[in-house]
Amino acid sequence: MLPDLLSFSRLSWFHFNGELKMDDEIAQLVAEQDHSSDEPCVWTSCSHPEIRFPLPTSVLQSQSIKDRKQTGFRRTVETCLSRIQKAMFHHQWQTAAELMTNYFQILEDNTTRKQESASKVIWRMGTAILQHHPNSCIEDANSFAGKMKSIGVKHYLKVCLEHAIHLMCNGKMDEAYRELSLAETWRYGEKSATQHKVLKLIQGYRALLDYYTWVKKNSALQEKADDAVDSGTAQEMHNYFRQASIGLHDVVEHPGVWDPFILSYVNLLDFYDGFEEALKVLNDYAYNSKFPPNPNAHVYLYEFLKKHHTSPKKLLKVLRILYQLVPSHELMLEFNSLLLQSEKMKHHKEALGVLFCLLDFPTWKENYRTWKCLIKQMKKAIAEGHSDWIKEQWELRQDWWPAFHFSKFRAHRDFEENESYACRKAVIAGILTGKGCKYFITIYRLGYKVQNAKMKKMKQYVKDHSLLQLSEC
Repeated sequence: MLPDLLSFSRLSWFHFNGELKMDDEIAQLVAEQDHSSDEPCVWTSCSHPEIRFPLPTSVLQSQSIKDRKQTGFRRTVETCLSRIQKAMFHHQWQTAAELMTNYFQILEDNTTRKQESASKVIWRMGTAILQHHPNSCIEDANSFAGKMKSIGVKHYLKVCLEHAIHLMCNGKMDEAYRELSLAETWRYGEKSATQHKVLKLIQGYRALLDYYTWVKKNSALQEKADDAVDSGTAQEMHNYFRQASIGLHDVVEHPGVWDPFILSYVNLLDFYDGFEEALKVLNDYAYNSKFPPNPNAHVYLYEFLKKHHTSPKKLLKVLRILYQLVPSHELMLEFNSLLLQSEKMKHHKEALGVLFCLLDFPTWKENYRTWKCLIKQMKKAIAEGHSDWIKEQWELRQDWWPAFHFSKFRAHRDFEENESYACRKAVIAGILTGKGCKYFITIYRLGYKVQNAKMKKMKQYVKDHSLLQLSEC
């Protein structure tokens, strides 16, 4: 077990506009504390005795002249915070945990602003420490979450959500569901905009757990014969579907990035023959201008349409937008294939451009399938009299592709790893840059020793069809 009051809750509750980074928040709160250090000290008239922490004397003596104006209590607290941060940055989790037990004394500061910021710092730092500490356990998480709820009322809902997510990550689904259900009924004062957002997330995660239960029970039912399913079981399944669908619908109608919620909601609707409704949800998620740009939204829409055997024309429309957002996406090979199925020459030209664009990215640099598709489509374009398509793409890349793809060093390595791949790539290099290309010359010499007939044929093709040869003609 860790020192008292330290527990873990995975640092992963999501905001409507992204994740909250612990380090940035602590830095901001520390800056706020520094800014407020010039305020009149309230401890001069306080009945509390000055509190000393068991920190090394050398540390306390290193305070600046500005710190001397503060009380011993605040001076020591800020020193403790600095030591905790330093320990965390150096991954000294046991030291950070021990110092945190001292830092809890900051809550005795009777300045409301400092108490509020301190509870937030404790929550975030304690969470991070417990996440990384090798000896943390689920009991620590429960204990820490309980204490954070009592000392940070304004952060109650966030703490509950974070704790529930930690429970889910550890397979404690029933405990997580209870935590979310209790949090959903909690109220404190007038509901703020932030509380409203967090409540929506809580409702969404509770609905996600309803969906999880529905999936488990539905999988069990699929293994039974149809006549073995009684009306009571069917009604129970429908209740889980209704609870999950209502909760998920309430979440995804608000602008934001809701990937796991969208997928669950669409699966529910699709299972109960709600194709049109599911399609509307996915279309809104992908195309509604109120939602932030999200490539995954277009991926989900494409996969849903493909699953239901939608026409290639509609699939192309979805993938073309994804291509504009993420030209290096793995679905671009499918986009290329769909374009080639069309009878329109403009689609074939576009397909060639998609392959060139893929090879602009390091992740595709050594993808054998992409180079194989490119040489095949380049030869087809040349045979049909469309060398200008290739030239158009090469003019955009001639300044940097030779060093990026066609170096002598890479030629040796490619030939050693895969001769067939290296030869195809050499033909491409030759067509684009001419037979004087270092890559082409290296592969030709290496291959000539074992396959001289094949190399001669390759050299002749490059000589006849290189872009340099065509431009001279």
